[in-house]
Amino acid sequence: MRLSVFGFQRLTSWLAPVHLAAVLLVLTACAPLDLAPAPRPQTATVTGAPVGMAAFGEVVARMQPAATRVCRERSPHLDCTFIVVIDDRPGQPPNAFHTRDEAGRPIIGFTEALIRDLRSVDEVALVFGHEAGHHIADHLPRIQREAFTGAVLGGIVASLARLDQATAQQVVDFSATVRSRRYSQAFELEADALGTLIAHRGGFDPLRGADLFRRIPDPGNRFLATHPPNADRLRMIERTMARIEAGQPI
Repeated sequence: MRLSVFGFQRLTSWLAPVHLAAVLLVLTACAPLDLAPAPRPQTATVTGAPVGMAAFGEVVARMQPAATRVCRERSPHLDCTFIVVIDDRPGQPPNAFHTRDEAGRPIIGFTEALIRDLRSVDEVALVFGHEAGHHIADHLPRIQREAFTGAVLGGIVASLARLDQATAQQVVDFSATVRSRRYSQAFELEADALGTLIAHRGGFDPLRGADLFRRIPDPGNRFLATHPPNADRLRMIERTMARIEAGQPI
């Protein structure tokens, strides 16, 4: 079902005319957001009710042109026409992702579970901006190159060690994972900064949107964690807003 009024589509319908395997090869998702209750600082803003699908659509309508403008300013070599899809497949956890179709057009996806759990239009805008920031910073091909390099190096090690096929595949996969995650936390913070700028350009309050990171459990500094601690993300958003308000470049 196409929801042309709001400018986004259902993923199950959107996948029909494209090759699913090709889409999955280039899909990069942020780690699923565990939105179970977590301790909140006394200074945190109290969250409200879920934003709802209508409000989500209104945010999309404002954020798409804002993201396109920032994209054309910073990465004019990229396709900056953002497509938004809702992942309505059953059982998907709260999550957002960005990818590109076979023509290089940027796609931002939200699972229905995430839309239900976001508590303000500012949170929606910040998540949207973050995913758009990944595209603008060209993170996807950079991650893919790192993963490929890691897989090649792992294959060389496995060959020199004369490992059996199953063990060699494990080494290749682990090496690709380690290499691809080498810059993942830095990429997340860069996307947070760009997302703050885009949300602000769209007329939303990124600082209020950052309440999301006061509400979700902290990933901490786990080994091979793809996302930085929530405190680092909050600091990045706050610093970026301070630079915006001071008229400094981001």
